[in-house]
Amino acid sequence: ELGETIEDAIKREVEEETDLRVYDIKFLLHQEFIFDKAFWKKRHFIFLDYMCKTKSTRVQLNSEAQDYIWVKPQQALRLPVEPYTKIAIKTYLKQYES
Repeated sequence: ELGETIEDAIKREVEEETDLRVYDIKFLLHQEFIFDKAFWKKRHFIFLDYMCKTKSTRVQLNSEAQDYIWVKPQQALRLPVEPYTKIAIKTYLKQYES
């Protein structure tokens, strides 16, 4: 939203999409997705990946999501996640769980 900080946008978007309130938001990494064949159109995306915490595990998805599962980061690497999410998970593990 216009005039909204990144941290406020993260809090709002996560709550809108999952009904979770998050805190302790930390920048993880940035990534560029330039004309990658993983996306069906020729696009250039810039990802700003953050991590955060929540005190709840009760998720209520809105219409933007189809499903969710709670797993530990190492377990998430064995799931069929797209390559950029995999990079974010590996970066998290390297920085925070080594």
